Amino acid sequence: MLAKLSKQFRTFAKNECENSSPLYEHLANKIARDDELLKVAAFIPQGQPVPNLLLASVQYLLSSSEDDLVHFYPSLTTTPKTINEVYPIFKAFVLSHSDQLKTLFQEKLVQTNEICRCSYLYPMMTEIYERHKKPLAFIEIGASAGLQLGMDQYNYCYNKQLHINNSNNDFILSSENQGQPLPTSISIAPVVCNRVGIDLNPIDIHNEEELQWLQALIWPEHQERRLLLNQALPILKELDLQLIKGDAIKLIKDISREINEEAMLVVYHTHVANQIPMELRHELIEQLKEISIERPLYHCYNNLFDMQLHQDFIDLGEIDSIRTMERPDGHARWFKWSN
Repeated sequence: MLAKLSKQFRTFAKNECENSSPLYEHLANKIARDDELLKVAAFIPQGQPVPNLLLASVQYLLSSSEDDLVHFYPSLTTTPKTINEVYPIFKAFVLSHSDQLKTLFQEKLVQTNEICRCSYLYPMMTEIYERHKKPLAFIEIGASAGLQLGMDQYNYCYNKQLHINNSNNDFILSSENQGQPLPTSISIAPVVCNRVGIDLNPIDIHNEEELQWLQALIWPEHQERRLLLNQALPILKELDLQLIKGDAIKLIKDISREINEEAMLVVYHTHVANQIPMELRHELIEQLKEISIERPLYHCYNNLFDMQLHQDFIDLGEIDSIRTMERPDGHARWFKWSN
């Protein structure tokens, strides 16, 4: 058990944190060799990304703490102390707060739902809208707080030169497209008639405590992500978001039937499917095929059966792959568009 957990932390440090979060990379590598902390991490429920949930839970507790550990987090101090001194203080904090952490492990989920991922979803949506000339009905699986459900309202900047302005505010999502040219359709925002998010534990953006958890999921050095979240909230609060608590695989057929048949259904999810057991991933595909007998739909996703980013069109039970893109950066700093 501990050996498996140790490997998860080492993999997390290497594949996720390297060149992204020096603090989490350092902590994850240290935890991987520390049986005492691995035993605390062992209380995290199966299916949850263990390193993410442990580190987010610590940051959540720190946000209302005066512990010395605060001084090592760029998210909580303007002058963070050097990383090589942090681990003994981190370990002491985890061990002294183990009961609170174990409670959080049962109550909270890793549901970052990174808003910058809209940068690669948005071009797909504009292309779908241009092709069908129908309002889009978004259904997001693992919607968290529904940040991606407002993607048609955001401004974008690609490769520091291509600007897409959908609103008059200062909120801009920036990303680098390292692939083929983006479709010309991105110049026209799609019309969106439904914004439905399904999550096992939806986050209410009007609830301060739940927002605090959403902030805790953002890695300490990622100040821009934190700023973008705060800038997006006023936009989202003006939209008619329908966030539904429950199992998307069980609910999605009924939800789709409630949506006007004149709309084009778009089901999407990013960095969520890896938390779904494999048999249920196949069940999701079967549910989408069944929906497509009554109405066609698009399915945009990653981490389902591989790490790549997919856009499929499903009609009359048949799946047509529109595009497959190489694995994008986890926080969408870059992606590789494919035509």
